[in-house]
Amino acid sequence: MSSSPLPTLVDCAAAFAAGTQTAQAATEAALERIKSSEPELRALLHVDAEGALAAADACDQRRARGEAPRPLDGVPLVLKDNISLRGQPMTAGSRILNDYTPPYDATCARKLVDAGAIVLGKANLDEFAMGSAGTHSAFGATGNPWDPTRVPGGSSSGSAASVAAGYGHGALGTDTGGSIRLPAALCGVVGVKPTYGRVSRYGVVAFASSLDQVGPIAATVPDAARLLSVISGHCPHDATSAEQPVPDFEAALTGEIRGLRVGVDAELLGESPPEGLAPAVFERTREAFATLEALGATLVPVDLTMTRYGIATYYLVATAEASANLARYDGVRFGHRAELGHDSSIDDLYVRSRGEGFGTEVKRRIILGTFALSSGYYDAYYGRACQVRRRIHDELLGALGQCDVIAGPTSPEPAWLREGKSLDPMQLYLMDAYTVSANLAGVPALSVPMPRLDELGLPVGLHLVGRHWDEATLLRVADAYCEAAATSHQRTEVNR
Repeated sequence: MSSSPLPTLVDCAAAFAAGTQTAQAATEAALERIKSSEPELRALLHVDAEGALAAADACDQRRARGEAPRPLDGVPLVLKDNISLRGQPMTAGSRILNDYTPPYDATCARKLVDAGAIVLGKANLDEFAMGSAGTHSAFGATGNPWDPTRVPGGSSSGSAASVAAGYGHGALGTDTGGSIRLPAALCGVVGVKPTYGRVSRYGVVAFASSLDQVGPIAATVPDAARLLSVISGHCPHDATSAEQPVPDFEAALTGEIRGLRVGVDAELLGESPPEGLAPAVFERTREAFATLEALGATLVPVDLTMTRYGIATYYLVATAEASANLARYDGVRFGHRAELGHDSSIDDLYVRSRGEGFGTEVKRRIILGTFALSSGYYDAYYGRACQVRRRIHDELLGALGQCDVIAGPTSPEPAWLREGKSLDPMQLYLMDAYTVSANLAGVPALSVPMPRLDELGLPVGLHLVGRHWDEATLLRVADAYCEAAATSHQRTEVNR
């Protein structure tokens, strides 16, 4: 990691507005950083240098004409490659969409562009957003900028890695069970999963429609807050998009959390880490609790017993919805079509097209989901999972009735070696243990980096969960924590 970080997104936009930096210069610098680190990092699947420079020139011309600056004027960003941008390739990390170019913009992408953002390219991801490591892309695994031999987390692997590597000043990802927050934690950046319905999913490739949500990844909480303000809001093209007012999330960052109640799973208040949680992550999480208390917050033990069933529930609900959503990619209606002889049947076409187009993890989840929905097993598996999902939802909302936010670790451990547990599906699924419940309940959650790294020098993430539509409080707590923890860490380093 560079010892001299980039200016923040907010600072970049301010420099453009003040006339001390051109959009052209910011974009050229970002493209140069991409050139120096790709393809080794494999954070991006497509770089649109020509389009980015043209957008930067348009920004500079608007300022020359005296137009009022937009919130993201002069700010280079990347999009996860399951988000449509007209005229740019979109693969969702899969060979089945290898030749697809969207004819329209996703609502979130259009809002970024309208706000002045300069899209540098499309970020790598686990195929169809199915993965926790960033190793399941059909076009190669993404490396972690802190250590390229380790995973960046998934599925928004390229989005988080690109921010950590300084390609641009932010990115959009999608989060179905932790796919924004997990890579944010492993790459040492900020990732926000908004309330389900806060951001439109129109133009985003569907994985599990009742769980998917678009959100920002950025270097700092204020940067993420600005991105979230831009992309939020009702969309008439998306029936799940809520008609909720969009607060000024930046204005909510007052730095004051005195008197707030922070819920903590009772297991995290013991003297030893719960099963499956790395000691280094447990230690850093306890340090974060102490920082929140020093800021005037009160720790409140909460009962999160049902969340123990989150992984099992999630991997039934998500795979069932994936099975239904991915049925359209059959070589006839959508997706790659296999080359067959004249005597081949329609069944041969389906089998060959899907067999050639989908990777191993996607096939695994389609099979699991199809089985869970099959006759004779629906009630025992999918139906029961929906009942447990409701119990998790009720328990989480009950806990949030006793506190303002819930805090804990984002990932059970820091970034692991690419050749390690990435080869074991069950071990990978367990990496979502602390994140899936927020998706099952539809509540907002985020991950912020803790300033003290683990013993190997790898980042560790603090996870915060909030009430429906209350991203403002989540961001306020996260910002206050980051400022206080960074100051305390710097003071400790100086005194050594």
